[in-house]
Amino acid sequence: SRKGSRLFFRLSDLASVRVKEEGWSYLVFTLRDRNMGVELPALHFHQGGSEGFLDCLRKYMLLTESTTDASLLQVSPHSRDMSQSFENLLDDATFGLITRFSQDPVTTTLGGFSRVTNYLFDALRGPDAELLQQRPVGEVADLLNEAIPGLDINQQEEPGFEVITRIDLGVRPTVRRREPVGAEEWNTNMDPEGRMRNISHLKQTIFKGGLCHVLRKEGWKFLLGYFPWESTQEERSRLTRRKTDEYFRMKLQWKSVSEEQEKHNSMFRDHRSLIEKDVNRTDRTNTFYEGPDNPGLILLHDVLMTYCMYDFDLGYVQGISDLLSPILYVMENEVDAFWCFVSFMDQMHQNFEEQMQGMKTQLIQLSTLLRLLDLSFWNYLGAQDSGHLYFCFRWLLIRFKRELSFPDVLRLWEVMWTGLPCQNFHLLVCCAILDSEKHQIMEEQYGFNEILKVCVLTFGVYVCVHLYLSLCVCARLVGSTLY
Repeated sequence: SRKGSRLFFRLSDLASVRVKEEGWSYLVFTLRDRNMGVELPALHFHQGGSEGFLDCLRKYMLLTESTTDASLLQVSPHSRDMSQSFENLLDDATFGLITRFSQDPVTTTLGGFSRVTNYLFDALRGPDAELLQQRPVGEVADLLNEAIPGLDINQQEEPGFEVITRIDLGVRPTVRRREPVGAEEWNTNMDPEGRMRNISHLKQTIFKGGLCHVLRKEGWKFLLGYFPWESTQEERSRLTRRKTDEYFRMKLQWKSVSEEQEKHNSMFRDHRSLIEKDVNRTDRTNTFYEGPDNPGLILLHDVLMTYCMYDFDLGYVQGISDLLSPILYVMENEVDAFWCFVSFMDQMHQNFEEQMQGMKTQLIQLSTLLRLLDLSFWNYLGAQDSGHLYFCFRWLLIRFKRELSFPDVLRLWEVMWTGLPCQNFHLLVCCAILDSEKHQIMEEQYGFNEILKVCVLTFGVYVCVHLYLSLCVCARLVGSTLY
């Protein structure tokens, strides 16, 4: 319908958009058949803006160019995100599948797989797409099996819907880690003004081998987003000076709190008390923190107190010191450590919020992934009252910090900070570890207590020796292992 100079219609009713250029650009919207193919009056853009408008539309729907008319954009009836999920299944056999699963495994798996055929039609859209939708369900299932080898399609009574019940990951590939990125390789990726070049390639090499330790002090600042990759050396120097002033202003705020003020601020007292307790038991076997009155402990305390002033809403929660400790160890400087820690906490913040929604979401996502990858093991855990995967809680909360040796933590974190191959790669690491333990758990018929013991109490000792082998699931899914 049209009201004055404005057009009103539901996006779900939109069938196509025609893009025209005649002096200025204009768009013509056509609604779906139930609206009798209504073609609405043209929407003109006298001063540009049509592309921006279309970009906005693409956030909510999939627009595909007609095979017979380049000016006609056809609208998919399905959401763009779900359609792209299954486009990735075909676009990139190495990374596509798990990238979408790990970004939103719950939506992609539960919502997408129950309607896999319809979404795959978007990915396979072509001149015969409409004819494919009219074929019998059995014939369509055969076509899908040919398109994506290794998928078992369970044909349901509901017409046009199939559920994937198994993914055959195939033979585990032989994967080797490369040597860590060294100073020479790092410097070749930097132009004369200090800008990083070939950023995508550099992240790939870090993902495959990590960084040599002498480079971490600089490299982690880029990986964590404290230093922009495209910044020059001079820009980074100015940023460091500004951030140093900002840090010490916040530090002065809590340093200048008098005893009388502290008496009337219970939250401040609670945070200080908890920080002091945690600092005194964080990585005390590490030479950087061992012994009484260690300068490293003082820095750890001061950075955590300053973070309370930076983030009043969160303050301090037990376990946060574990996330700061490796960063401070690498940086050896409280200012650099603080701002890198701030960036890391931006990623981890939801883990420590009062409702712990981030932890709940990750456990659901992990359960969904495990169900997809290994249904029999997932069912076994459920039968042993372990299907909630609470024994993985600490793995997720502080990113394996207490499960791995300190050097392994450094390597693992910098690999995950590359963002490759997907946003939630740590969930795949969890699946890989569980995959390495499942045979012992199932063959010995472990119950709840035994599973907890294997996955929590003995995992720290186990993983330091065998982590190279434990990431086999990652190898099969993304074509490379973490270790």
